[in-house]
Amino acid sequence: MAGFQEASWPTAWDAPSRRDRRGGVYRPYLPDRLVGRLLIVSPDIAREVSVVEGMVRRLVAHPAGFGIDGLARFLLRSEAIASSRIEGLQASPQQVALAELAGYDDGVSKGFTATARLVANNVTALRQAVTDLVTAESVSTSDIVALHQVLLPEERHHGLRQVQNWVGGGDWHPLDAEFVPPPPEHVPSLMDDLATYLNGAEHAALIQAALIHAQFETIHPFTDGNGRVGRALIHTVLTRRGLTPSAILPISLVLLTRSDEYVAGLMAYRYSGEPGSSEAQEAVETWLSLFVTATRTAVEQAEKFADELTQVHEDWLERHRRFRESRGLRPVARSDSAVARLLDLLPAAPVVTARTVQRLLSVTHPAARQALEELAGAGILNPKQVERNTRGYLASEVFDLLTLTERRLASTRWDTRKSAPRRVVPARPQR
Repeated sequence: MAGFQEASWPTAWDAPSRRDRRGGVYRPYLPDRLVGRLLIVSPDIAREVSVVEGMVRRLVAHPAGFGIDGLARFLLRSEAIASSRIEGLQASPQQVALAELAGYDDGVSKGFTATARLVANNVTALRQAVTDLVTAESVSTSDIVALHQVLLPEERHHGLRQVQNWVGGGDWHPLDAEFVPPPPEHVPSLMDDLATYLNGAEHAALIQAALIHAQFETIHPFTDGNGRVGRALIHTVLTRRGLTPSAILPISLVLLTRSDEYVAGLMAYRYSGEPGSSEAQEAVETWLSLFVTATRTAVEQAEKFADELTQVHEDWLERHRRFRESRGLRPVARSDSAVARLLDLLPAAPVVTARTVQRLLSVTHPAARQALEELAGAGILNPKQVERNTRGYLASEVFDLLTLTERRLASTRWDTRKSAPRRVVPARPQR
């Protein structure tokens, strides 16, 4: 039966102040297991889950689906900044894209900062770690521990915690904490239960993701980095269940922006009593309602980005047509030509070099160079010297959209004209 326990914290005689030295009673929380838990979802919540899952599927089928994966990658960049030790440092989407490009093009080594390289590496690690969990036949506790190690390689304490931790309050004792997770001896069995539930399909994908995230944050199985791993598990569940093809939903950023409501929802989830009791039912529904609402917002913002990206692509086609006509060429390039294929590729890969285009399109270097120069001539790509013998080409309008979307997602009203971003985000595009 879930509930708050009582435990005694000893006096810390070596603490720096009287307040830090004091001992006393604290109340760690022990949640119910997920597997087999009695859960009755109200008709209103069930209906909203169905509607939002339908919205997710429509988003996946959006005509701009070619660029949504690019949105996912750059929003993961925002997540990496918002939830890691490099918080507060600027790394623009362009810089991170160039740093990523440098990972598979030896000719690129300029145009980005050390912070951008660090963020790019973190994003790559997060994507790979989630991919590994998604493709695994089954997920175990050790797999989640490995995810933690990948996401926080410099963390001193890897593996499940063997000490009591807490959220809020002071550093010396949990007496003033906002929340105290389960004692360490309960963590292994609770995590095994969470992994078992993650491998099943007892509930709808969105409900499963919500429960996995809340339960993980309640267990708080690591000494540090629980928030980042817990948010990665949201994407893991939704992709394993086939609702999303990749981490395309910025749910975690919505939760980070509405942090007060998010924390209140997690606290509400931590009920006392029997799983099927009215108190338990109300507690879980409070959390589910918040999570589903956050998912709806994430879908709406991603769809807004996709609509804007579609308009940019249509503008490119018209711009390209006019450019070709001005050069006495046929207005529309052949669909199998390098330039036409590159034009469709840019929303997902908005920074390229001749070498990367050659690799991505399986064309000769001259053909890649000609396609790039044609799109630069049409004002679709902006050349940027990234090395003495290497020129990069940036689709700046895509980066502008990414920046504006990230700024909206950091605003509590999803509109920076109504409320300013609540965390560090790139500056508004000047063009």
